[in-house]
Amino acid sequence: MFGVTILGNNSAIPAFDRHPTSQVVTANDQLFLIDCGEGTQMQLARYKVKKNKINHIFISHLHGDHYFGLPGLISSMGLLSRENDLHLYAPAPLFELLDKIFEAAVTALPFVLHKHPIQGAGVLWQNDRMRVSCFPTEHRIECYGFRFDELKAPRKLDPEKAIAHEIPAAYYDQLKWGKDYTNKKGELIKNEGVTEAAPSPRSYAYCADTRYLESIVPHIQGVNLVYHETTYLKDQTERAEARYHSTTHQAASIAQKAGAQKLIVGHFSSKYEKLDAFLEEVKELFPNSELALEGISFRIL
Repeated sequence: MFGVTILGNNSAIPAFDRHPTSQVVTANDQLFLIDCGEGTQMQLARYKVKKNKINHIFISHLHGDHYFGLPGLISSMGLLSRENDLHLYAPAPLFELLDKIFEAAVTALPFVLHKHPIQGAGVLWQNDRMRVSCFPTEHRIECYGFRFDELKAPRKLDPEKAIAHEIPAAYYDQLKWGKDYTNKKGELIKNEGVTEAAPSPRSYAYCADTRYLESIVPHIQGVNLVYHETTYLKDQTERAEARYHSTTHQAASIAQKAGAQKLIVGHFSSKYEKLDAFLEEVKELFPNSELALEGISFRIL
């Protein structure tokens, strides 16, 4: 499973039962949290996302609607006796803020919080299956987008063949990653006999708060799914420019230029109660688009 679940899709102020920005990327056995606006904890519970499985958190910038939920989330993890290390990637000033908050509250975390300051475009984290990189956007303060790339897609398991070879279900995940299986008789069951070739690796890009900025296109080129902030409708181009945000047509144009397969848009201004016009306008330029509605999980194909 590779996909993204929307926890919050509004801009600066919670409104109309919409919450500030937050998303969870699921990549097989990994959960990654992108941004952590106010209310993220409640949204994680609401949509049954297990926060103890989140080991990596990426914060795009230090406007409150993107990180005000973070101190509370980390504190709750501590109160729930979390033991796994937690890795936090963010602009450097965030770590000083967190230190002051936890010092004032005399908070002692029972797990190790690894602090990774973002210092420009580059790879933030990688293992043998996935790579997470970042790129700068153009906002009022230092701000970054994130890209998630599969390095190796899992093979497709044929359950009937696996059962016929009496391979236990607990081993299925290893089969998907190319492992052979040796049964109790010592017979080697080759992986190719119970799985099919993996599809091409998939990718997801998160374009955080930004003016219309074509320099981000190379960083998100060819992604399967791209999220782009779309704070305003197309008639608010000047306002978007002045406030370092984007419109529907600008988001669609970036997706077009990047050759993305699909676009989702969010970070809606609280001046809009209804969102139908956002989808209509984005589809004028990029038909394969959807709204980043809260609670929706977009599977990356």
